[in-house]
Amino acid sequence: MNEEKKEEIKDETKDPSKKGDAASDAKENMLWGIIAYLGILCLIPLLAKKDSQFAQFHAKQGLVMAIGGFFAWIPFFGWMLGLLLFVLWIMAIISVVNGEMKPLPVVGELAAKINI
Repeated sequence: MNEEKKEEIKDETKDPSKKGDAASDAKENMLWGIIAYLGILCLIPLLAKKDSQFAQFHAKQGLVMAIGGFFAWIPFFGWMLGLLLFVLWIMAIISVVNGEMKPLPVVGELAAKINI
């Protein structure tokens, strides 16, 4: 391999639009990801951080969870839903703190359909 091709390969691995960009996006927008799971506050990162894929991902999941939380007042069914949402909330916060974009069960599928 000649020197030009070696240099070209090195430049491609340092490209910030590759893998490292997602990690820096997660690091920079971790607080927005946490806010996304605080009920109706999910609208803040949803509207304010349109340029961040990490914040948008978590804000959409937070929106689905906030909508589901409105049904928690229904006796028995709502209480079970509330318990499920609490478990999902813990999973979501752990995902944000770890800088991951893991879709939550059921919630992730519904959130993926949101186009804002």
